[in-house]
Amino acid sequence: MEEGSLVNVERVSRYYGPLAAVQGVSFDLQRRQVLGLLGPNGAGKTSLMKMIAGVLAMNEGAIRVAGHDLLEEPLRARGSLGFLPEQPPLYEDLTVDEYLRYWARLRGLTRRQARAAAKRARYACGLEDNGRQLLGKLSRGYRQRVGIAQAIVHEPPVVILDEPTSGLDPLQINEIRRLIRNIAERCGVILSTHILAEAQGICDRVLILNRGRVVLDRQLSQLARDAGQRGFRVALRRPPSLETLREKADELQEARVEIESIDERRYRIRHAPGEDIREAFAGMAATQGWGLLELIPEEDRLEETFLRVTRDIPEALPEAVEEVPPPADAPAAAPPDAPADAPADAPAEERQAAPPLDSRPDASSS
Repeated sequence: MEEGSLVNVERVSRYYGPLAAVQGVSFDLQRRQVLGLLGPNGAGKTSLMKMIAGVLAMNEGAIRVAGHDLLEEPLRARGSLGFLPEQPPLYEDLTVDEYLRYWARLRGLTRRQARAAAKRARYACGLEDNGRQLLGKLSRGYRQRVGIAQAIVHEPPVVILDEPTSGLDPLQINEIRRLIRNIAERCGVILSTHILAEAQGICDRVLILNRGRVVLDRQLSQLARDAGQRGFRVALRRPPSLETLREKADELQEARVEIESIDERRYRIRHAPGEDIREAFAGMAATQGWGLLELIPEEDRLEETFLRVTRDIPEALPEAVEEVPPPADAPAAAPPDAPADAPADAPAEERQAAPPLDSRPDASSS
């Protein structure tokens, strides 16, 4: 594991029968880093997060959390994690304080420690005045805050958040984003999201999965430097035919220039990274009498990178689209805490249920 890494995932795979949901995934999470886990539906994001959280068995590979091997030291590894699923596990008949103290006690804190931890998590998540409110009476945004508070109540070094802004309004989304950045000052965060603008605004680094494999692992700052200026938009007063425009633009550099028509006068022109043909194109437009009205540079944004690497997967990684049978010696057992009659490939919800309602402490015992 790299020095300073909080999570180390080494060639992790998960099979459902012949289908490789996650295959050979490796990455590290550093302290004070927000890692965005991106990918289209079915890419393997949820399976990967569940394996890191210890609620889904892996067939191959190794995972270490805060230096603890998930298979050799499962309790220590899980104790170093805070996990918020897409649907927060809330008991609506408890107050915010009761709920957070309950989770703190489940995490092994004493009653006195649990009270202090609940208050600390409540303040960290902007719930200072909500301690006595019933969870069932809270708005969607505040329920998400409570879900995040339960994930950090025991002050874990690693926090995993699955779609934390799903279903929130723009104001609530901005508040949750600020909260995530504040949490990242003290730990490492893995954030799964379908909102690319959110990843671009919060994350330091993105890991893009497609068909169970990593197709991009890059710092956002490095991604911007690598992409650089890759194209521009132009508007022409007397535009030629699209075919003529393409022929003339190809003369400006050795590599082929891609030209897309936006409307009858405006075009998007894409070229190879490292090239800058704007001045040459402006000169050509003047020479040809096209009447250049505007020329606006465009950067290669995360959305375009995402579409490119997920669209090109069949050509770039042909083996990733095949059904790959699991190795003969791949373990098929469920996690140690799974019920004996639960099949190894059953959904995680069937293998590990939430704590029963009758096990919850009442307010007096918290």
